[in-house]
Amino acid sequence: MLKRVLAMSVLLAGSAWAKENAVKALPKFVAADVHAAPYRTFPFANGGVLRGDRYVWHQATIVDLVSVAYGVNSEMVQGGPAWLERDRFEVVGLADPKTSKEELKLMLQSLLAERFALVLHEGEKPMPAYVITVGKDGKPKMQESEEGNEACTPVEPPQGQKNAPIDVKCHNQTMADFAILLHDFAGGYLDKPVVDKTGLKGAYDFELKWHPKQVYDQLGPTDGISILDAVDKQLGLKLTMETSPQHVWIVDSVNRQPTPNPPDVAKLLPPLPPAVFEVATVKPSAPDERGFGRINGNEVDVRGLPLKFLVTYAWDLNPNSNDDIVGAPAWLNDAKFDIQAKVSADGPVNSGPQAETIDMEDLRAMLKQLLIERFQMKVRTEDRPIPAYTLYAVKPKMKTADPAERTKCFEGPGPDGKDPRNTQPILNRLVTCQNMTSAEIAEELQHQAGGYIYGPVLDKTGLQGAYDFTLSFSSVNRTNGVPPPKDSESDAIDPSGAMTLYDAVSRELGLKLVKEKRPMPVLVIDSMQEKPVDP
Repeated sequence: MLKRVLAMSVLLAGSAWAKENAVKALPKFVAADVHAAPYRTFPFANGGVLRGDRYVWHQATIVDLVSVAYGVNSEMVQGGPAWLERDRFEVVGLADPKTSKEELKLMLQSLLAERFALVLHEGEKPMPAYVITVGKDGKPKMQESEEGNEACTPVEPPQGQKNAPIDVKCHNQTMADFAILLHDFAGGYLDKPVVDKTGLKGAYDFELKWHPKQVYDQLGPTDGISILDAVDKQLGLKLTMETSPQHVWIVDSVNRQPTPNPPDVAKLLPPLPPAVFEVATVKPSAPDERGFGRINGNEVDVRGLPLKFLVTYAWDLNPNSNDDIVGAPAWLNDAKFDIQAKVSADGPVNSGPQAETIDMEDLRAMLKQLLIERFQMKVRTEDRPIPAYTLYAVKPKMKTADPAERTKCFEGPGPDGKDPRNTQPILNRLVTCQNMTSAEIAEELQHQAGGYIYGPVLDKTGLQGAYDFTLSFSSVNRTNGVPPPKDSESDAIDPSGAMTLYDAVSRELGLKLVKEKRPMPVLVIDSMQEKPVDP
């Protein structure tokens, strides 16, 4: 069936009539719920697997959805309006539990065309990219995969091993999908798209170990493993930077608002019962336990994490803030716990052929319920006056943006290619933003610098229009700088040469961050026990 659908799509290409009918020929979800995503402190697209009869995406932009639907890296989605990779959506599609991954892509293509009136075409654009090819001997060091779920699972490092590399075992991975995953896994190394030019067909099983960029920079090539060496020596593939015409998908037009959900969506896609852990153990961590957390199929394994971190994740708070939890006991940040939990294998979390992980929104809800039950928590949320940042204009130094460019921020140098991190490693953060209004700049500061900014920033700059800028500063753990006073701005320079976010905003953007009190949502803890109770 899939081959017939693809063949029909190719034969009908070439005219407006043909394109419309090609979309009609694509397989479709039985029903689909599409709506704007709720606010999240640190938003990121997650989902994309079939759980039971539901295909779910959370916090996904149109660029994220096009990238998945057409099987390309997100940087290969070009054109479109300014909001294309900023507005976020929730998508739930109803499909047969046996639907293949390729058919789900076609269903997503159909949804984008029908609900967002998306029109796009294929083209080429000269751009730099990391290209994956087969190594010198022409024989990859990977095993051809048998049937099974597509998954990449982190491997727990040996207990007590310092500077252990990241270790990931992947199963049933096509090279096109691996190129996208590699870009996401190794962002510290790969600041450009990753493109598959291996020519390898089918899917593969393999294990890949490498050190994060910051760790590798400390260890060096003798003791460290870079992602480029890992791909070469462990997989028999080459990863090289090339600037050449790349195959891209160009967005011609798209609607910002999806069409309304059909009236029968609520009936066809009723809310699922609240997700709960089937079994769970919660116990204090050993004093030397290394903190980490991972999901493996329908199981959650947490070791040595502070209880405060678990609470902030469950209630979507900033883990670095001391103000958005009221009534927290003194031991909340020091007490560390291990959690081993399992979701029923009979539920929608792990029933479909594409289901390899627990839904992240379900995990948040399940963890919240577990903490309330085991620590006998009595909590509520309300607005209270707490310290929060306000953004003011002093002498703006930002460049007026081209309104045709997309609104976005990313880690890395701007169009001039200048990267102060090369000569001043203490300035280890470099954020480039384009076509941002002052309100969007205020919102983005929390997402880009959570260690400094604990909640939404209020825009009082009075600036009109949109701007481009690059912001170079030191992460909060590399500076001795303190937050600015409530009614002024600090011009102090950190003795180490580091620069706080506050000083960078002042010196580089001509704006000012001021801490002031205003009503903000907080979590009020009326009571909780220090030791977890048995179920």
